[in-house]
Amino acid sequence: MTRWSAARGVDVWDRAIGLWDAYFAVAWAATLAFVLAAAHPGWTVRAVAAALLVPLVPWYAAVGRPLLLAEEMVERRMLRYLSGAIALFLPSAVLVGETRLMAFALVPQCFMALRMRAALAAVTVINLVPVAGWALVWRPEATDLFANALFAVVTLVFSVAVGSWIIRIIEQSGERAELIAELDTSRHEISRLSAAHGALAERERMAREIHDTLAQGFTSLLMLVQAVEAELEDDLPQARRHLALMDETARQNLAEARALVAGGTPADLDGASLPDALGRLAARHGATLEVTGPVRALPAAPEVVTLRSCQEALANARKHAGSSAMVGIRLSYADDTVTVSVRDGGCGFDPGTVSGGYGLAGLRARVAEVGGTASVCSTPGDGTTVTVRLPVPATVRSETP
Repeated sequence: MTRWSAARGVDVWDRAIGLWDAYFAVAWAATLAFVLAAAHPGWTVRAVAAALLVPLVPWYAAVGRPLLLAEEMVERRMLRYLSGAIALFLPSAVLVGETRLMAFALVPQCFMALRMRAALAAVTVINLVPVAGWALVWRPEATDLFANALFAVVTLVFSVAVGSWIIRIIEQSGERAELIAELDTSRHEISRLSAAHGALAERERMAREIHDTLAQGFTSLLMLVQAVEAELEDDLPQARRHLALMDETARQNLAEARALVAGGTPADLDGASLPDALGRLAARHGATLEVTGPVRALPAAPEVVTLRSCQEALANARKHAGSSAMVGIRLSYADDTVTVSVRDGGCGFDPGTVSGGYGLAGLRARVAEVGGTASVCSTPGDGTTVTVRLPVPATVRSETP
């Protein structure tokens, strides 16, 4: 396959072949007219030269054109076609000098169909052999020979320069075509990876949401069920209170499930401020809430992260510190940050000896998504504090009185 066939697109060449057909027809007709109108040699020789030009048309139409239109050019076949065309052209060019005008139709085909060395050899034959043959047959005067030889050399140099430029353009087109194909492949791969990443991110988000809401709620229900089973015979009023709390927890879980399906805000934040939502959450977990600083409405994302962080911290406190441990929530509004901390009075632990688990990793990932930070401070025997700091958007800071 030649450079030309590698670089061109089939559709582009199909549209351009008509122009090359017209160019070939014009060059052939002009050559025939110049041959017939030439002053020398005689009419018989000119008629023979014109007759030799006639087969070039069917040879191009039947052999050359289909090869040029082929999706992949085979250089061996193109070489046979050009050899035949040159064989028809040279006798006529030797007999009548004006026939050399036909070279303008044959030279571009050499560079289209052949590699550089073969194209240069063919172009050299087309430009120089007719002059040499013409000089041997007609024995012209030195002045005429010099003029024709000079014209042939200039034509050869021009053909080589233009042909080299054409081949370079074709090579660049091939390189650009390969680059475009690579970019197109990369674009599809990026699109695929982006979709896969989006799906993974959505799965991770849903996993965090379920862990922080439904899973925690179900854990509370199981613990309440165990408490009720132990209280049914000895402390019926307390069992009823726990049953009521189970009912509230189940309803809250149902509301959270509906919010997840609808893609809306968490049930606690639906139509309520962040302090109100944290107040209801603290009441369900038997914790206290302290709010400091000027309360302001925040965008949905920071408020959801604050609420979910408190849910995770309270669930961990209930699980590790025990139900009897005192738990407090502190919500602080500053000029450029909002901070929420959850402290329990449990037994504490050494953070360096704990891997963290899914809950803490999910909390940190959720906080990082909105540009915040999360930290866990704990000492054995001295409780645990989970602190989350989130930036306040500049638009909200500017609206603060």
